[in-house]
Amino acid sequence: MKHMKYSGLVAAALMAMSGAAQAEVTLTVLIDNAPNTVAQWEGISAAFTAANPDIVLELETRPGGGEGDNIVKTRLATGEMTDVFAYNSGSLFQALNPEANLLDLSDLEGQANVLDSFKPTVSAGGKVYGVPVGSAMGGGIFYHRPTYEELGLSIPMTWAEFMENNAKIKEAGKAAVGGTFGATWTSQLFVLADYFNVQAQVPDFAEKYTANEIKYATTPAAVRGFEHLQEVYEAGVMNADYGAATFEEGVAMVATGEVVHYPMLTFAIGAIAQNNPDELNDVGFFAQPGDDPNSNGLTVWMPGGVYMPKTAQNVEEGKKLLNFIASVAGCDAQTEATGFQGPYLVKGCDAPLDVVPSVADMMPYFEADGRTAPALEFLSPVKGPALEQITVEVGSGIRSAADGAALYDQDVEKQAKQLGLPNW
Repeated sequence: MKHMKYSGLVAAALMAMSGAAQAEVTLTVLIDNAPNTVAQWEGISAAFTAANPDIVLELETRPGGGEGDNIVKTRLATGEMTDVFAYNSGSLFQALNPEANLLDLSDLEGQANVLDSFKPTVSAGGKVYGVPVGSAMGGGIFYHRPTYEELGLSIPMTWAEFMENNAKIKEAGKAAVGGTFGATWTSQLFVLADYFNVQAQVPDFAEKYTANEIKYATTPAAVRGFEHLQEVYEAGVMNADYGAATFEEGVAMVATGEVVHYPMLTFAIGAIAQNNPDELNDVGFFAQPGDDPNSNGLTVWMPGGVYMPKTAQNVEEGKKLLNFIASVAGCDAQTEATGFQGPYLVKGCDAPLDVVPSVADMMPYFEADGRTAPALEFLSPVKGPALEQITVEVGSGIRSAADGAALYDQDVEKQAKQLGLPNW
């Protein structure tokens, strides 16, 4: 499989104009191929190589979702990983067998700048293996503000109110919910973003789930996420091409009002800024509502991490890059490239005074006590690899919510046993 490669083009151009010497070291970096991720890393690359003209970054992209997970695991296993790579924190990080495959970065100078709340998500065996890249994200629902104003809709505080809004949007002749199952990973949002509501009803769910004392299929609060998928499908409120549409198309559809809701992580704000800048102010955001209007909050994803494999060829240069990313200058480079998308987990990286509506909608959840909860994958190492295929089936009417939850319980059992977790 061929992957696209990018280099620090801006920095290289500056070097050429100044007559600077050819870079002495090429540092290879593997990232996912989402357009806003590429733009983010181009910004990091330009700023870093401008400050370090003897190092040029070569960015290689990989797919997202399960295919990308397999590429990362295979390249680590075969010793063919790049010098540096960006990947998830939390449960997917744990599945990389970090103690065997990754460099210990506990003593990295930049760790002094990283907020303590992030470090457990990239730690194993008492050692820290990464630094954060990007911002904390919310999992919820983007919405088209002009359509809400046109139809006189209010932000829903319960799932029932959300479905009522969907019905009114359908009556107005528009697609209410954007489905982009052509990018299978996007089908998971109604399940994963519901975790604030799960934890509100079952506070010890993560602990019991990890200890194999509780299941999705037999926990009413947990199976609700699968039921949401089924309810949206049965209501017939999605775009006609939901089975083939891609993430990029979903972002464009909610920005232009072709669909009115799009369940997604807030990192998509960067994609809107890149691909639909004129519509950026037309997009708002709200947390996925549950069944209790008095318990309304946001499921939060920690930023991904940047890591180095034990097979890295340019270790000192790689550490320089990680130190840069874990600095205010690194945050500034990312904000310059893709806009401010949420709180950074690096000290001194504050929010700008003027932010777009979707970010402004998200920040109050972070600023109020008790209105955020980490996604389950940051509280438990157990996450089955087949969830995105299962949620596509439930969201497409192929499988019932109950069957999907039961099948996912079987899927996570395989992974828990591979991790050697007790009581499995």
